[in-house]
Amino acid sequence: MPDEHLTVAHLSESELLARIFPRLRRSPGVILGPGDDAALVAAPDGRALISIDTQTQDQDFRLEWNSGYRTTGFDVGWKSAAQNVSDINAMGGIAMSLVVSLTMPPSTPVAWVEDFADGLTAAIDGLGARDCSVAGGDLGRGRELAVTVAVVGSLGGQPPVLRSGARAGDVVAVAGTLGRAAAGLALLESAVPFRNFTDEQLALVASQCRPVPPLAAGPLAARVGATAMMDISDGLMRDGGRLAAASGVVLDFDPVELKARAVALEPAAALLGQDPVAWVLGGGEDHGLLATFPAGIQLPEGFTAIGSVQAVGESQRGGVRIAGQAADTVGWDHFAD
Repeated sequence: MPDEHLTVAHLSESELLARIFPRLRRSPGVILGPGDDAALVAAPDGRALISIDTQTQDQDFRLEWNSGYRTTGFDVGWKSAAQNVSDINAMGGIAMSLVVSLTMPPSTPVAWVEDFADGLTAAIDGLGARDCSVAGGDLGRGRELAVTVAVVGSLGGQPPVLRSGARAGDVVAVAGTLGRAAAGLALLESAVPFRNFTDEQLALVASQCRPVPPLAAGPLAARVGATAMMDISDGLMRDGGRLAAASGVVLDFDPVELKARAVALEPAAALLGQDPVAWVLGGGEDHGLLATFPAGIQLPEGFTAIGSVQAVGESQRGGVRIAGQAADTVGWDHFAD
């Protein structure tokens, strides 16, 4: 049977794995990779960072969007790697290995699975996660596609940067993009045919389907003394509120800086009748970094100041403000209606 007609139902698990393994690279941190009951990975300084994320069909992605765009296995593989290495980056660490669980219907084309494996490898290489590779995983059968990836990372001798370290007087800064993935999602869900998207609109779609977290920024921020840091996966306002709550402070954002981030999104927003500032404030999945730094230090390369950390007053609650005014928390919530 020609490969283009093969589905996973036509192959045994061993035959499918034989097509996947050659597409995965091996990093020095993986001492024993796929093939045994468990992988063996190095922990260079005796500590390991661990995180896990799941993408589920029709919850986190659609195989075909309203615009007509079809999500590829490459897209899902790339995003699965990106969102996990971003969590390690947010602690100031370096990703060392991934373990991947892929659940799929029997009708899933084998080419989609191979494309998924290629996306994993391309993301690891393209994002600059040079010390990382896939150490193992599991294949399963289900009614819908679901991908769960666990990542192990190293701190390289540095202490981890937590959400709870921000202090009054610190500078609030971000690295990476804000709002572009949200704009891409809006385009995917729109009635505008994908075939008519401009190059800039295609770039916004890529920000949603294949995000580019700033991996060099996390360890660099840790080295120069970031007091708190986290991955922006659910939106600046919601994640900012989480950092503020963990630290017992108020994050006060500068509206001028926020609006400046929205300028490049204005053409797409005008096309769809949406507010580009709302994308900047509430859009997640760019997987940039939100961090705080002591006042007076030079921000590391890649970071831009967007506000300051304020103490919580007697009649106040910790959270996020814009120019001193209380702001609604917006952003992605997996369990909201």
